[in-house]
Amino acid sequence: QVQLVESGGKLVQVGGSLRLSCAASGRTVSSYAMGWFRQAPGKEREFVATIGWNGVSTYYADSVKGRFTISRDNAKNTVYLQMNSLKPEDTAVYYCACSTLLIGAPSVSTYNYWGQGTQVTVSS
Repeated sequence: QVQLVESGGKLVQVGGSLRLSCAASGRTVSSYAMGWFRQAPGKEREFVATIGWNGVSTYYADSVKGRFTISRDNAKNTVYLQMNSLKPEDTAVYYCACSTLLIGAPSVSTYNYWGQGTQVTVSS
């Protein structure tokens, strides 16, 4: 079993930056792809970014490409999401997810473990 705990979400102004962290425990996730998803009120959970097991392969949703960066530190069993140039439409609960695949996919169904989420609110 893998437990995931997100942190770093808060209220931020438009154009600001945040770094989310996702700490994994229970077992090492260094051989697994990791992803970030988000869910706004009244909307379905949507893909944000994913990173492969070795940190080389990354993939982003078009809506965040060029503004968000996913990274991982396998020695710390932690994944990060650096978010820059934040917009009001980025407001959502952000979830970290772990897939037992080596390379991540932009689909909720390919992830086996999920965190509880962290709230990001972008205020104008």
